[in-house]
Amino acid sequence: MKIFLDGPSLKEIKKIKKVNGYTFNPFLFKKLGAKNYLKFVKKIIKTTKKKDVSIEVIGDDHFTCLEQARKISKIDKSIRVKIPICYSNGKSTKLLIKELIKLKIKLNITAIFTIGQIKAILPIVRNTTTVLSVFSGRLYDIGIDAADKFIKISNFVHKNSKCKTLWASCRTAYDIVSSNKSKADIITISPDLYFKSKKIGYSPIKYSQDTVKGFLNAAKKSKFKI
Repeated sequence: MKIFLDGPSLKEIKKIKKVNGYTFNPFLFKKLGAKNYLKFVKKIIKTTKKKDVSIEVIGDDHFTCLEQARKISKIDKSIRVKIPICYSNGKSTKLLIKELIKLKIKLNITAIFTIGQIKAILPIVRNTTTVLSVFSGRLYDIGIDAADKFIKISNFVHKNSKCKTLWASCRTAYDIVSSNKSKADIITISPDLYFKSKKIGYSPIKYSQDTVKGFLNAAKKSKFKI
């Protein structure tokens, strides 16, 4: 399973080298302080050293997204354009995806929540390496067992296409374990969770002791008295 960093800063891209790619969206660009969308993409590309980079469109209709996808894809061959599975009004982006596939633009279809959404577009993308980003963390948020849903999606996608499945919207470092068990091809995680994942396999007894030490140090620094 490949690991992509979700929304790293330029400094984090340089620091964290053992990853396979990167993903970004408009919210993350704002968080990173981007002022000019395309100029910031160019800054990112100078740092990522030809690794796979997903950059999202910011339009909300067919023609705007089509034009934006063209502009973004022309910046560098390493770019994979992120297209939401639907517009904000709920209408499918199926026709947009079809047109972009004809233009041979590499895609990452984002904000997927159901296998039905994938079945609707798979005939269009089945012979490509399109990345299908399933928002597992947000499925957990609404009380749905994301791991159960994801493995069904992965099996279906792998059986019927060349596409890759991506476990997105991580909430904990354990998502790495869950996504691997669910046959994800890729997981995208924030830099914070990437560092937390280094504790996977750590002794629970030792971690218990570390936790107590942390509480004790906090109490000493606060100078509380009982």
